[in-house]
Amino acid sequence: MKFNNRNPKFSALIIGALALIGVLHVNTMPGQEAAGERTSYIVQGASLPAVKALVQARGGEITHELGVIDAVAAELNVDQVAALRGHDAVRKIYGNGSVEVAGKPNKDGGDNTNGNFDAIETHFPSVVNADDVHAMGITGNGIAIAVLDTGLWRHDGIEKDPSGKRRIDALYNAITDSEKSIALSNDRAGHGSHVASIAVSSVRTAAGLYNGIAPDADLLSVQAFDENGQGTYADVIRAIDWVIANKSRYKIRVLNLSFSAEPRSHYWDDPINQAVMKAWQREIFVVAAAGNRGPDSMTIGVPGNVPYVMTVGAMTDNYTPADGSDDKLATFSSAGPTYEGFVKPEVVAPGGHMLGLVSNDSTLAKTYPHFYQSDKYFEMSGTSQATAVVSGIAALALQAEAWRSVDELKCKIMSAAKPAVNPDGTLAYSIFQQGAGLVDAYAAVMNQTVDCANKGLHIDNDLDGYQHFGGRANQNPDGSYYLMGMDGYIWTDSGVGTGGYIWTDGYIWTDGYVWTDSYLWTDGSVNANGYVWTDGYIWTDGYVWTDNNVQMDGYIWTDALTEMATMSSWVDPE
Repeated sequence: MKFNNRNPKFSALIIGALALIGVLHVNTMPGQEAAGERTSYIVQGASLPAVKALVQARGGEITHELGVIDAVAAELNVDQVAALRGHDAVRKIYGNGSVEVAGKPNKDGGDNTNGNFDAIETHFPSVVNADDVHAMGITGNGIAIAVLDTGLWRHDGIEKDPSGKRRIDALYNAITDSEKSIALSNDRAGHGSHVASIAVSSVRTAAGLYNGIAPDADLLSVQAFDENGQGTYADVIRAIDWVIANKSRYKIRVLNLSFSAEPRSHYWDDPINQAVMKAWQREIFVVAAAGNRGPDSMTIGVPGNVPYVMTVGAMTDNYTPADGSDDKLATFSSAGPTYEGFVKPEVVAPGGHMLGLVSNDSTLAKTYPHFYQSDKYFEMSGTSQATAVVSGIAALALQAEAWRSVDELKCKIMSAAKPAVNPDGTLAYSIFQQGAGLVDAYAAVMNQTVDCANKGLHIDNDLDGYQHFGGRANQNPDGSYYLMGMDGYIWTDSGVGTGGYIWTDGYIWTDGYVWTDSYLWTDGSVNANGYVWTDGYIWTDGYVWTDNNVQMDGYIWTDALTEMATMSSWVDPE
């Protein structure tokens, strides 16, 4: 893995990573932390007041109150950690890792002049038929999207809706735990602005086409990453906590999470995932990036491995947006199944060479000025960008039918998607690579199928620790993956095809999306090699997962808490 060292200030940005990528670090290795030295931890207990009192009683310095997961982040030495770990009221202690954002410019060319701003056709709204929805008068009006990222640039296309009204409702900085005046909104890194403009840019071309998917949607800037693209687990959790607490105040319906870290535990044990599940429980539609470690199987990242949320992979129009015949799945797009057997991503969206608004004094722009196609437009790729497309589609669908629940909305978007099929009608890509297929904004808005998502899941029990769930995916002895109870869904790590297919709405999903069903995950199925699916329903042919990713105790957070969730591998522009 290589890093660009042209600008040390932004060494966290890797040229090859295309989404916002989370990396978990801990400052010390086992045995290196002196008894008096302090390190940041996340301490989770039965309730926020209880765990706060415990940490304070043992002399810990609390830095974050994380009520959303009944936890605090605190500076602790080894003796304090040992004392807390032995207390009955403490559920878990996690290392408070750092999280870094990464953005990748796409190709050489363009200029970085300071000339007049001219609107450029961004194409992706037309690829997903959002322009047809705009023609119906549906533009995301009245729906607020919270973008948890590096901040927002106050460019008119981001700050204002098509009528010129300011639409950034709030600015919250989770790093400093402070709300600020909208007039102070900025994005020194650039990534948050790029993502937000894909979702909501109100810039219009001479032909009257919008640059963004939901140009009338309201925005909330929820900053958890600094100008160098860095934050911590605690910052991200505190940001999600703020979104949940302010849902009613700002009418937040959608939360965009364009970051992805390698899973190091079951989905229910990761503290960021726990906060994300709380948001979903509160009827906030969470859209998460699949990650950029594809095309291999079992590469879905955190929080995209949460079964409840809408996880998004990336496709590319191959630089010919008007010609769908050469569209393809992006090779970097992460694929499922998840460790617990869920099909992910649920859908794919445009994520190749995406044009978005970025300030020319941001760290991204200063580091890579040659990646501007035109003044203020920056070109990037990744599931990060694809996630923003789906967040915009969610806003359109919610304007049309604001009463829809998060599970119903997930079904509407999934069942309206168009899978890639070969000329003979077979799937061009595995269901573990493309999910239900390419999103279609118009079809999603018009769709009335609402009962196909998250069947068999129970989020209240999941969060309480009473029940956890697994999906239908399993693995054959030859290493191929399949869906139990369904024929024709066998997949090996065979890479990504280059064409010869179409996105079609004529494909009939077997048994009405039976692959979205879920079942109880039983603790009795653990052995040293992974999990064996136990008897029950059609799981009589259980098989041991060959990947030894999770320890026997159900999570991989060790006593020393020194694990690292590594960054996405290098990817080529697509």
